[in-house]
Order: sequence, then structure tokens, then C-alpha cells
Amino acid sequence: MDNGAPTPAAPNGDAPPVMTRAMTEGILFTDQYQLTMAQLYFREGLADRPALFEHYFRANPNYGSHQAGFCVNAGMAWLLDWMEAARATRADIEVLRSHRSPSGQQVFGDDFLAWLSEHGSFDQVSIRAVPEGRVVHPNVPLAVVEGPLGMVQILETSLLAHCNHQTLIATKAGRVAEAARGRPVLEFGMRRGPERGANAATRAALIGGAIATSNVGVGHFVGVPPAGTHAHALVQAFMALGLGELGAFRAYAATYPDACLLLVDTIDTLGSGVPNAIRVFEELRAQGHRPVGIRLDSGDLAYLAVQASLLLDQAGFDEVGIVLSSSLDEITIFQILAQIDQEAGRYGIDPARLVSRLSFGVGSKMSTSDGKPYLDGVYKLVSIHDGAQWVPAIKISDNPFKLQTPGDKDVHRLYDRRGLATADVVSIAGHPLPTDPLVLRHPFDPALRRSLRPGDVSEVEPLLTDVLVEGRRAAEPATMAELRERRERDLARLDPGVRRLVNPHTYHVSITDELLSLRQDLVDATRTDVTDTEAVQP
Repeated sequence: MDNGAPTPAAPNGDAPPVMTRAMTEGILFTDQYQLTMAQLYFREGLADRPALFEHYFRANPNYGSHQAGFCVNAGMAWLLDWMEAARATRADIEVLRSHRSPSGQQVFGDDFLAWLSEHGSFDQVSIRAVPEGRVVHPNVPLAVVEGPLGMVQILETSLLAHCNHQTLIATKAGRVAEAARGRPVLEFGMRRGPERGANAATRAALIGGAIATSNVGVGHFVGVPPAGTHAHALVQAFMALGLGELGAFRAYAATYPDACLLLVDTIDTLGSGVPNAIRVFEELRAQGHRPVGIRLDSGDLAYLAVQASLLLDQAGFDEVGIVLSSSLDEITIFQILAQIDQEAGRYGIDPARLVSRLSFGVGSKMSTSDGKPYLDGVYKLVSIHDGAQWVPAIKISDNPFKLQTPGDKDVHRLYDRRGLATADVVSIAGHPLPTDPLVLRHPFDPALRRSLRPGDVSEVEPLLTDVLVEGRRAAEPATMAELRERRERDLARLDPGVRRLVNPHTYHVSITDELLSLRQDLVDATRTDVTDTEAVQP
């Protein structure tokens, strides 16, 4: 093993196979119970039976003092990358063969391992999904996965890991971007991210609303040149060597004369940092260069932004930008801008003009989704083929909000007369939506309903599209610009009440009467079967 610890001896005394870190990110990037179920399916002759699973989430993130009214879908492209590369190798098979039960027997039999060796890829799997970058809502299928039962079961863990995390971070970034009033948001949370999960967080933040990142690798990979300036360490080093803060700023300006953005709060923001930055900017301007700006990373950021703006304006640098950072999230940014609205005018500064020169550097609170570290996304079996036809499957729960809706489905987004999204409707796949009227039912409270006449709806948009057909991508991956455009278009057509940062209006997700009846019939039939079975027990 690559962590330096000795590899335990196998129970039968044989040397265990060598396990590498790369193997942990291949087909073995799954939970143990996925493999034990796959073996059971194989033994029962079900492993190759066509099955249908759905991925959806049950609730928008709740951060405690504030809540999301929508999510931004992300993660599918990287999941598809993984699926293309992941397949059972000889080394994977030997690792599984070495696994022993408490009695010393092989957990995974040679017969199953032979099947997995031959069929252990996702070449027969197809996926319909809501495209990445789209705004999405709870209890709506984000992905519908079809394929052999054994392999689509094994897929569950990786799909959830890829898509839940990126959707969570893209949603947080979307909220930060909303709070920033259209001003640039820069992502630099990599240092506090979850190891390599920081890469996924960077990609998701760029989809969700950040316009740049400090993450060098991912930035170049997705076509967004990475951004960054310097840390306090630069000034500290020059101070310790007797060269001073001004010396540090001059050295930085000499190295990057056309990209000079200085961090001014290492010593005294208004007493030395901003004045020294202005002195260096004057020297740059005399050399024909245009300074970019300053960064404020501590203290009362709203007050400091006002005062720094005043000093810069007095020196003739009213075009220089101001980047605010330091533990920012959507609520903090909202409060900073509200404070600037109230305070700037006291110093003769137009608040709107000051806001127009701001950018926001957002780190750990965005890349870790501070306040809600996980998305309640699930992956459930909804239908299985019995050899003659598709049979819907259901999970019944005492918690009504966990009652599953069975069967293959379509999803349509309805737009009202204003052109704004008014409801996402889940229906039986292939069945047209009724139009006069269209009765919409709450997914979990049948008493809650809406009726829409044709004149109430300006547009009906199907949301699910083919992304993978029998192991092959249905289209080239979208560019980052395309993903961002999808998000911006959806947000522009989302009611302002749903976009609120605190106590947002609940967006309507509904199911059709026909789908509600299918679910209730299956619930009744399942409970009847259970009762009849219990009645014949000795």
C-alpha cells in the first residue's frame, strides 16, 4: 500500500495483492455493499437484467441561518470521464479475491469474479440527464441510468460522489454570485478543500458563478486562465530582510508591471498599505503601465473599501479595482454591499460607482459549502425488466418525504405568461402532459394541487436529454462558457422570490395525476403483498 503501512497478511497465509492508490479511483471506487449486491444478483441470474435507476436530491441546501431556493446541476461530465476509464482489471479482481469473511472464506467467489472480469465496465450503460449548468430543484430526476443491474448498482457510489458534491458547490457559488450583484467572484478555496476533491470544487464553482480561480491545473483544464497575486508572506519576507512593505510592492510591480494587484493589509491597511500601493502605482503609471488594483483581506471590509476608494480617487486612480476577501460567503457579501450603500455617501463617494470597482475573492466557505457540507442526493431503483416488460419498483417509507415515485419518467419545465419558470412537472415517460387543464400535484401531499389552462403556460421545455448511450457519450462535453450560459439563462427565468438568499419562495415541483395514481396503486399492492405474506407465516 502507498501510505507506508505494512499490508496485512492474507488469512490463508498467501501474500496479498499489491494495492495502489490509482486502483482506489477506478472500478473499486465504490461501496462494499454495491459489490456484495452485484454478486447476489449474479448468483440469482439477475446481474444482466436491464434496470433503471434515478438520481435526485430531496431538499435544497439549508445553511442554518439562510437557505437555498434552487440548485445548480454539476458533475456529470467528470462522472462520464470516470465511467469511460473505469473497468475491472486483473489487479482489481485479485484484490477482491483476497477478501475473506470472518470464517476465512472468499467473500467474492471465483464465478462472480469471472463475470466481473468480463462484464466489469459501463459499456452497456445509458444515461438521460438534466444538462450540467441548469438550475434544478428537489425530487426531480437529474439523471436516469439504464443498464445491466449488476453494473448500474456498482455505479451508484461514484455517481453520487461525483454529482452530489459538484452540485452542492455550484449551488453555493451561484448564491455567492447572486449576492455579488454581478461583480466578479474569484474562487481560491483550494488550500482548504477536501484533498483532490478541491479540483471538483473548483470546476463546480466556475460553473456556479465564479469567473476565475487560483487553481492552476483545473483553471487551465477548463479553459479559464488561473488568477492570483501574492500572499502576506511576500511582505513579511521583505520586512524581515529589512526591505520593507514598499520594497515588496516595488518588487512585485517590477515583476508583473501589467498585472499589479497588491495585498495592502499586512501591516496597516490605511496607514501604510494603501499609501505604499499608491506610490508604486504612480511609478508604474510614469512607466506607461496601468495598475490593476488592491486587495483587502482583513478588518471591516466595507469601511476599508470606502476609505481605500477615497485615497485612490484623491491620487487619480479611480479606475483601479478593489478586491475584497477574508472568509466571505453570500450573506457576508450581501451585508458588505448593504453597508457600502449606507456609508459611502458620507464621504462623497457614489455607492454604485464604488460597487462597480469591487471584486470578491471567496475561498473556503464556497469550496466547502460552509453550513451545509453535503447534498441529500440519492440513487434509487425505479424499474426492472422481468424478461417480458418493465416493472416499476418502489421504496415505501414511514417518512412521507422519502416515499419514492416509481417507473421511468419525463421531466418538463413550464414557463408562465411572464416567461418565468413556474413548475417542474414529473410524468410517466412517453406519456403526453394533459393540457386542459393540467393538474399538478404536490409530490408528497396529494391535497395540494394546481390547475393550469393552456393560456397559463407560455412554454413547455423537456429537461432530460441523452448524455450516454450504451457507454458512448451522446455529445462532446460542454465548454465552461456554455455551462455558465445555461446557468445565467435559467436564473434570468427564475422568479426573484426563489432566488432570495434568506427564506426563498418554494419553487413548485409537481407530479401528474397519472403518475400519482401509479405510485399509489403500487403502494397499495406492495402493502397487500406484505400483509398476505405475513398471514401465511407459521
